[in-house]
Amino acid sequence: MNVNPFDSARAQLEAAAKIANLDKNLVERLKNHDRIVEVAIPVKMDSGEQQIFKGFRAQHNNARGPYKGGIRYHEQVNLDEVRALSFWMSFKNAVVNVPFGGGKGGIIVDPKILSQSELEKLSRGFVQKLYPLFGPEFDVPAPDVNTNGQIMGWMLDEYQKMTGNKSLATFTGKSLDNGGSQGREEATGFGGGYVFEEVVNSKVVDLPKGASIAIQGFGNVATFFAKAAEKLGYKVVALSDSKGGIYNSQGLDFEKVLEHKKSSGALKDFMGSQNISNEELLELPVDVLVPAALENVLTKDNADKIKAKLIIEMANGPTTPEADEIFTKKNIVVIPDILANSGGVCTSYFEWYQNMKHETWNKTEVLEKLSKQIKQAFVDVWEKQKKYQTTFRNAAYVLAAKRIIGAMGK
Repeated sequence: MNVNPFDSARAQLEAAAKIANLDKNLVERLKNHDRIVEVAIPVKMDSGEQQIFKGFRAQHNNARGPYKGGIRYHEQVNLDEVRALSFWMSFKNAVVNVPFGGGKGGIIVDPKILSQSELEKLSRGFVQKLYPLFGPEFDVPAPDVNTNGQIMGWMLDEYQKMTGNKSLATFTGKSLDNGGSQGREEATGFGGGYVFEEVVNSKVVDLPKGASIAIQGFGNVATFFAKAAEKLGYKVVALSDSKGGIYNSQGLDFEKVLEHKKSSGALKDFMGSQNISNEELLELPVDVLVPAALENVLTKDNADKIKAKLIIEMANGPTTPEADEIFTKKNIVVIPDILANSGGVCTSYFEWYQNMKHETWNKTEVLEKLSKQIKQAFVDVWEKQKKYQTTFRNAAYVLAAKRIIGAMGK
């Protein structure tokens, strides 16, 4: 079932706008982007042949500050995805209350089949086409799917060459020796852990001691969330990667799972667990479900089979609006992506701030600031949830929309 992510994003805003009776004209402006650019990037391949790659940058809204959002390299990148993700970035930044708007970029490419030099040429070519739209006070890109600190380094270097602007603050997610921030690697997963801690402490959901958690995904975000959950005394009983998942109702030893993944290249066949599919993982009899991989995995087709009492969205857009309605009827609490996974962009803001002010913070300082900011974001959303007697998603959208609209009115 193909769900257009941008339609889902706008439907989420419309639902919140109704609840809070927001100004229709300003909501209409929020449903549209300030600017969307499509570029063709010519790259001379190692074979000597030229290949043209298609790239995008969507700038949704900058009322609260510079456009901010990652650049992904993936063969399935498309305009609707980039539009949806830049839209979500505006709302995510407003929820966690950092002074950024929303942006997102992407290139249609499978980076795994490019050589290092082809990857560098492609990255620099993207900046050559778009550099007039970037800048520390206008648009600040970051890594996303299949991009990293190395790629940001090439992009920053190219931007500096093209503009003469030596500021390190135009790109975040850089390597530590190139102006990157301590704590960035852990930030999104740990941020989700801080939100989880607040959900438990606030008794929004009554979880038993040692509650069971299933996490779909095994990337950076999923692994740091799992570590945070274990530290809080909960047991991770299921994990998955792109090849499938593993399940043990008594709990998985996370460090041993990590070793197994490193040695075998996959999670499946981990000793003492049963192999399951990614789809089966979602429907396990667990207390907490954490989609931390792909968008649109919780749909009207499987929402009725979900047994968890609490869903924490660590992926972007994992739940369709139809699934949301079913979860509301079933009294399943969903902590939305724009709150749950905002730790990454919060720490991107810290990196930008350190670059702008020529400061360097240690990891403890970064994670303390992150914990404080994320926990406050949860409290702000929870207040709206209680005020409007609505879902956490609607509450987060109401909070964010009011903050963006307040800035637009200035």
